[in-house]
Amino acid sequence: MAILAPFKGLTYNFQRFHDLSNLVAPPYDVISEKEQDLYYRTHPYNVIRLILAKKKTGDSDWDNRYTRAADTLKRWESEDALIRSDHPAMYLTSLEYDPGDGTKRVRWGLIAVVRIEDEGSRVILPHEQTFSAHKDDRLRLMRACNTQLSQIFGLYDDPDDLILDSLRKAVYDPPLASFEFKDKTKYEMWEVLDQAIFKKVARFMKDKAIFIADGHHRYETARNFRNLMRARYGKIPENRSHEFILMYLANMNDPGLTILPSHRLIRKCDGFKLSGFLDKLKKAFDIQEFPYTPSGRSQQIADFKKKLEDKGRATTAMGFYHRQSELFFLLSLRPGARDTMGDGLASSLKNLDVMVLSRLVLLKGLGFTKEDLDNEALFHYSSNMTEAVSEVTSGAYEMTFLLNPTKMDHVKEVAGHGLIMPRKSTYFYPKVLTGLVFNKIDPNEIIHTS
Repeated sequence: MAILAPFKGLTYNFQRFHDLSNLVAPPYDVISEKEQDLYYRTHPYNVIRLILAKKKTGDSDWDNRYTRAADTLKRWESEDALIRSDHPAMYLTSLEYDPGDGTKRVRWGLIAVVRIEDEGSRVILPHEQTFSAHKDDRLRLMRACNTQLSQIFGLYDDPDDLILDSLRKAVYDPPLASFEFKDKTKYEMWEVLDQAIFKKVARFMKDKAIFIADGHHRYETARNFRNLMRARYGKIPENRSHEFILMYLANMNDPGLTILPSHRLIRKCDGFKLSGFLDKLKKAFDIQEFPYTPSGRSQQIADFKKKLEDKGRATTAMGFYHRQSELFFLLSLRPGARDTMGDGLASSLKNLDVMVLSRLVLLKGLGFTKEDLDNEALFHYSSNMTEAVSEVTSGAYEMTFLLNPTKMDHVKEVAGHGLIMPRKSTYFYPKVLTGLVFNKIDPNEIIHTS
């Protein structure tokens, strides 16, 4: 069962900083070097200095980006730029945003700490592959700072929205924070101190599983950190603070929950021949052609996106565009083609568009290896179709494969069976901003659960 608890949150000093918009940032793994510089310039107390401090020439074991982040954290606390709550709390958040179609949606979330589970426990369920380099990086930061700086984005199943409805009824005061981020998303956050609500939330979640929507590397890092702390301090008492992880939890039935597609861009494919490639694909796909010219770009992309969505309701469908072509290609999986994906592949994975792309197109059609698919210098990802096509048109990439979003039902099915999707199979939008609240780790501090 999932064990949730309140915690003494470390936040920016809201009396000193009335607007968090210049202090927060997206998760570290979606921030480019250019954006890193931008956040550094935005404000001297921007959270970028903690989650993604800059490297310097001459970095050493005792002076590096991780130790500098830890020094910055201590200084901000000593200056009262960051203040820790005197009382354990949970935090209710609302997020208003445009999902990309000009409408407005609101996603509600709960920030609390959740007990870290051992691998295979079936309580906290991952769904995507992780990589050692990213986990090593985050572990060094956590060891230096003894603080969980970013929330894991988790999902739970609550068709009647009982948890968040209870939290909304428990807040009477104005929000602690209310601001509009640079992407026009609007955030509000309230502190909840009601012990009765904590018990109600804990009782409700005791029979629930939590699906990791975003933050797989950070979750595994927290478990690795917990194991290091257990080796040093022992496993008793079992409620030490390092046994828990900071999480942002949303209801997977929330109409404000959005999954965006994760289009694949390929920098280069040696020896690629368009006609030969399409001939290979005809064994598994029906192929339709649609014109694409720079003069009508915007409308043609919009029209193609609609065709891709329509076709995807009945079968796996994907788009393909190559920089040497003046056509979009719509690839629709033929009946029976899933059977050629391999006998050792679970049926729930065979139903994923990203897995069809990987097995039948990238591996069989283009001749990439499984190791190639994890090469970040070769593959890039974008949730915006116009951006993906433009990157190819500009010559930055050779080709792109355009996908429909992964369905929430598929995420639940795959995670529920203990299976793992290819990387970047889902893009839950918007990402949870870093800087709303942090969680200090003190091995002598006990988290009180209901």
